[in-house]
Formats: sequence, structure tokens, C-alpha cells
Amino acid sequence: MGEINRSNAIIRDILNPSFNKIHVDDPGLFEEIKAYLSSVAPDRIDILKQYKSNIPIFENFGIERQIKSLFGINVTMPSGAYLVIEHTEALHVIDVNSGNTGKNQENQEDSALKVNLDSAHEIARQLRLRDMGGIIVVDFIDMANAANRKKLFDHLREEMKNDRAKHKILPPSKFGLIQITRQRVRPEMNIKTKEPNPNLNGEVEAPIVLLDKINADLNKIVNNVKHQNKKIELHIHPFIAAYLNRGFPSIRTQWLFKHKKRVKIIPRDAYQYLHYRFSDQNNKALRA
Repeated sequence: MGEINRSNAIIRDILNPSFNKIHVDDPGLFEEIKAYLSSVAPDRIDILKQYKSNIPIFENFGIERQIKSLFGINVTMPSGAYLVIEHTEALHVIDVNSGNTGKNQENQEDSALKVNLDSAHEIARQLRLRDMGGIIVVDFIDMANAANRKKLFDHLREEMKNDRAKHKILPPSKFGLIQITRQRVRPEMNIKTKEPNPNLNGEVEAPIVLLDKINADLNKIVNNVKHQNKKIELHIHPFIAAYLNRGFPSIRTQWLFKHKKRVKIIPRDAYQYLHYRFSDQNNKALRA
């Protein structure tokens, strides 16, 4: 078929029967993927959907939030256990912590095994997500039983068997360490999960001061004749969004009473603490 573009190559590599929807927000890219699916999997063309909402696609499906949580130093699992992932010049280190999961367990060995097995699944997933290459040392929770250490080793190999990158896993040492070597498939991803301090002096502006700025902008927008027939949306950091919606009457409700106009508050995971933007229902910026 000749050279195919990156999006079609990704679909070729990962499309499987578990896919039930593919959302695309770019019209040109949508048509390209549609043509590709028509040629390779015409019976699955109905899973392709064109995304048309004004809310950015990453925001709507929680991708921005997932990226920031998945690529941080700490990775929390549903059980309450968590991983600490550190990168050094020579290798990557992953530390498995039980958190509060072991407090209600009478048998410490069984508890350690359960946490380690759950962690093995998440570790295999993190290696693929971050495309970690080179030497990876995993510090699992110590287990005295040799049979449990073998069970963990076999489970980790099973979890990583579908990893397309070449890798090798060494059996756990008596201290619970497992060494993995993995070939990197793509350039290493460097996704920042920390935001810069909003102010150079090391202090953060008080929410009440930020609220004064928002109120001033809202007053100007509401009193602007050009905007009187438009709906108003406020895009803002999730923490400030929660502050504006809390209590009764909330600040948002007070705006309704004062201006006789509803303001839709949209939490934006990609926004920094002091960043906000007013727009209309078509996501066009409203200038104060």
C-alpha cells in the first residue's frame, strides 16, 4: 500500500477487537483515517467518530488529567498501593509501596504478594506508556517465600509478553529486586507534571485577589453591548472552578442574581493556577 502516515500506522499497530470508538477532532485527519479503515477494516468503520465539541478533546475525555497523573513521580493504584518512579543517569528505579493496603491483612506475606502482583501489571503498563529504556530496577516488597517470588516473576513476564520492545527480565533477588533491560522504541518522553510558580517572589496570589480580577472582567463583558446576546463561559483551573461553585449561594449563583446572566464554568486541567479565559458558546474569546 506504500507509505502510510503516523496516525494510520498507530491504528495499524494497536487496533484490536476491544476498540469501540475512535474520536478525531481534525476534519482532514478524520477523512484520512476513514479512508484507511475502509480499506483495512471496512466492517469497523462505524467506530470512527468526528469530535465536534467546543471543549478541547483532551479535556473532554480526561486525557490531560491522565497524562499529568501518569507521568508524575508517584503512580497510585486503585488498591491504595503506589509506585515511586525515579530516573537517574544510569538507570530507572521503581519502588513498590503498599500504602494502606497491608494494614487489614493478617498475613504479611499474602499481603506483599497481592501488592506485588498488582504492581507488576501497572509497571508493565508504565514501561510502555513512558517507553522507558535501558536498565530498570524494580524494588518489590520483600517476600520470604521462594514460591511467591517465582509467582511474581512469572506474572511480570506474562504482563510484559505483549510489549513490542525487546526486553529481558531477570529473576528476583532475595532482597526483592527485579532487573529489567528494555529497548526504547521511541525517543524518551519528557512530560512535565509540575507547574511553574505563578509569581517570581515565591508567593501565590490569594484567590480573593484573583476573584476581583475575574469580577472586573465579567462586569465589562456583561456591560458590553456586543456581548449581550451571547452565552458566557469561564475556562479556569479546576481548583478555582471548585471555589466558584462551592457554598450557597455560590459565587456563580451570585453572578446570576447580579447580572441576570448564567456563566458556565468549565474546569480546565491544562490551565495553570492563575490562568482563566472568558468565551462565548462557540469558544470565541470574549474581551473585557
